[in-house]
Amino acid sequence: MIPVRIVRRIRSAVLAAALLGWMSPATSAEAPFKPLFNGRNLDGWVNVNCAPATFTVREGLIHCDGIPTGALRTERQYENFVLELEWRHLKPGGNAGVFIWSGPMPALGQPFLRAIEVQVLDHGYGKSDWFTTHGDIFPIHGSTMKPFAPNRGDRSFPKESRSLGSPDWNHYRIVATNGVIRLSVNGAEVSGGTACNWRRGYIALESEGGVVDWRNLRLQELPTAGVPASESAPEAQPWRSLYDGRTLRGWKVPARADVWKAADWTLRGQAGDAGGDSVLWSESSFRGGELILDWRWDGKSADRVPPVVFRARGRGTMLRLPELPAVRADGWNRLRVRRSGTGLKVSVNDSVDGVLVPVPRGALEFGFLPAPVPVQISSIFRK
Repeated sequence: MIPVRIVRRIRSAVLAAALLGWMSPATSAEAPFKPLFNGRNLDGWVNVNCAPATFTVREGLIHCDGIPTGALRTERQYENFVLELEWRHLKPGGNAGVFIWSGPMPALGQPFLRAIEVQVLDHGYGKSDWFTTHGDIFPIHGSTMKPFAPNRGDRSFPKESRSLGSPDWNHYRIVATNGVIRLSVNGAEVSGGTACNWRRGYIALESEGGVVDWRNLRLQELPTAGVPASESAPEAQPWRSLYDGRTLRGWKVPARADVWKAADWTLRGQAGDAGGDSVLWSESSFRGGELILDWRWDGKSADRVPPVVFRARGRGTMLRLPELPAVRADGWNRLRVRRSGTGLKVSVNDSVDGVLVPVPRGALEFGFLPAPVPVQISSIFRK
């Protein structure tokens, strides 16, 4: 017969083992952590809307110089996971972020992706009643979230101030499961939220002016719970950005070179006449596929004609698009143009009533035409 004291010790050991297994964030049934960055190049990542030099690999780190505002996202989507990474701002006052469950493309009239944002701010940026520099979490551009307290609006504020200032490294652990997000900063949980929508999507690093290094990005995937389409980001399409946010590379500068200017994430056109010497033509020909872009007028305008023109490559008369009733006089508009043979199917702001515009066969050029008021153009993509 086994002595009572031995039985009690065995029971205690079994109970302790069971508790440890229950409390452990990773069990043998769960997938191991895998690196999201190989330390050599950006394989597995997509530069959404930045210049090639915005995100680079330096000495085994992902380096971001902050210009223009935009994002570098993963090639694939994730649902439930634990993400760990380290970051540091190289200059005081820097701004950046991590996008969780993001969309693949910029939101309308924005350089940012729809997502749940985990803030990455340096203390030199300052703080206010609306934000801190210690790990705020909040939904942006269409996403929604119920924030943990303390909060203001839908922004969850950290309950502890734990992040270190430039140029020290900080560690983030982001646990994203079934629409619940939790952030730990340098070893302690500080902020989060529930009922996130979307709750499946891409992971992205934000460029927003700060000079930032990222390292030790690793991810552990957790079991899926199944996500309805209404709570999942759309899958990426093979869109290619035609504007790098720094220069007019890829565009033919017109005779009136003062009309168009690269201005971070927007391309800006001064008010002017519609003469051919003011058109900014793309060097990319348009034989087929699709073109999208966002634009807005910086001033009062009743114009319902997008500031986009076409012509047979290298020759021919400029072809303007017709008036489109769905164009907003104020605020941003999104234009879609799909080429098929001798026609362009044109729609704006997701209107189902597209217009078919006849065009010549062969390669087309497209460009931007000045308007009577200044214009901003962004998110210029084609596929």
